[in-house]
Amino acid sequence: MGTSLFYGLHFRNLKGDIYGGITAAVVALPLALAFGVASGAGPIAGVYGAIFVGFFAALFGGTPAQVSGPTGPMTVVSAALITQYAHEPAMAFTVIMLAGLMQIGFGVARLGRYINLVPYPVISGFMSGIGCIIIIIQLAPFVGRESPAGPLAALAALPAAWSDPVVDALALGAIALAICIFWPARLRRYVPPPLAALVICTLLGLWRFGGAPILGDIPSGLPSPQLPTFELAAFPGMVEAALALAVLGSIDSLLTSLICDSMTKTPHRSDKELVGQGIGNALAGLMGGIPGAGATMRSVINIRTGGQTPLSGALHALVLLAVMLGLGVYARHIPHAVLAGILLKVGFDIIDWDYLKRARTAPKAGVVFMLTVMALTIFVDLITAVAVGVIMASLLFVKRMADLQVGSMRAVLGDADGVPLGEAEKRALERAGGRVLLYHMSGPLSFGAAVDMARRLDAFTEHQVLVLDLSDVPFIDSSASLAIEGVVQRTRQRGGQVILVGLNGAVARVLAQLGILRKLGNRGRFRSRALALDHALSLLGH
Repeated sequence: MGTSLFYGLHFRNLKGDIYGGITAAVVALPLALAFGVASGAGPIAGVYGAIFVGFFAALFGGTPAQVSGPTGPMTVVSAALITQYAHEPAMAFTVIMLAGLMQIGFGVARLGRYINLVPYPVISGFMSGIGCIIIIIQLAPFVGRESPAGPLAALAALPAAWSDPVVDALALGAIALAICIFWPARLRRYVPPPLAALVICTLLGLWRFGGAPILGDIPSGLPSPQLPTFELAAFPGMVEAALALAVLGSIDSLLTSLICDSMTKTPHRSDKELVGQGIGNALAGLMGGIPGAGATMRSVINIRTGGQTPLSGALHALVLLAVMLGLGVYARHIPHAVLAGILLKVGFDIIDWDYLKRARTAPKAGVVFMLTVMALTIFVDLITAVAVGVIMASLLFVKRMADLQVGSMRAVLGDADGVPLGEAEKRALERAGGRVLLYHMSGPLSFGAAVDMARRLDAFTEHQVLVLDLSDVPFIDSSASLAIEGVVQRTRQRGGQVILVGLNGAVARVLAQLGILRKLGNRGRFRSRALALDHALSLLGH
């Protein structure tokens, strides 16, 4: 389908793509303006981000029907970025360019599949945290007051803002929020709620509520390139910020790609999607736009109204460009409170209410991960939150796998105890009279089970020969290998002997690389239990 350069591109659905692209643009315009204002870069930066990310991510990405542009998560990080480099705004846009180049690198290095491995409770936590941040930051503009950058500062400023609201702004914000929530379903198909709120409330502001603060003059025409700028001392921090932006944008986009897959029944290409998003973000930064990612609501609307190919996403961007070139002068009259009302609904929708409703019955560990990540997202930062969440989930997974691995281990002195032994093997153990310990392990043997394995073996002290049966172990890591080496050394210190059984190629290779097989010698390794037990009996003098 299509060419390798433009995945999914064809012209058999031209009518649907045109309708989907135009509808997506109608939805995107008020959101782009709102996200631009929320980022601190200005409304036009939000529109430029929607245009450049939307156009290039559509053409060069790997999710045919996806519409990209500024999103809640990317705006939250952008706001922190704009604040951090307020002394030199060009450096903030340089960071956005770097983030785009990193995303291209992620795609070229085929890292898309690994980003999809982030556990759902972690994703739920940081998405809910982002939703809370958007709500917190927009509560002051909702009543006509400025909001400080950052959720903590914004929270601290709320009592003063709400104790002295601008009445006209509060009225317009409340009307905009009400329209976004209660707009009739039969009208949503023709006029999306955010656009209805933007138009109606802007007209109300011109007619009746003139005291509400407005956007003011907005640049018109095509943007001028923002050449990369950096200071040597600040460059490490810029790289760190770019990495955070790139990782977040990649996760955000690929989550939306999965939603598009479920609706279109066509698989996306993760690595190609990252390349497309990277190209879009790099060019957005170059042209003074805020970064973006795959946008769930715009993508869903595009698909539901007929969009199927990259043409719809590219057309959405071109429509936005045409609107801004022709109508940008009128956008100056849009009240801040109206955009705040729209974003309050966006923030509310981003919160994972479905998972929160299941918190009482869901696995407790997942709920703890989710709440921890959400709190860290709000009060620390996104990358710390995701990193801590992934580490916590990984440690829990390792613990559970270790319990399964340890549970599969069997010590056999006389009774087989669940280990399928042949008649010759049973007789050999009976002849040994408890002086030979057969220790059977199965499944991958990793560092999580290494300590428990060694502790269990050290509990047996009466045997003279230890036969370690690794016939059913497909993989062993360095920690478990070194634990086996420690068991060998302690058994020999007690005057005993150790024999290894049934090593496959991968297991033997790890043990050989660590020098463990060399210490055992040729008579310390056998292919079968029967041969190993016969040798054990010979060591006992039978």
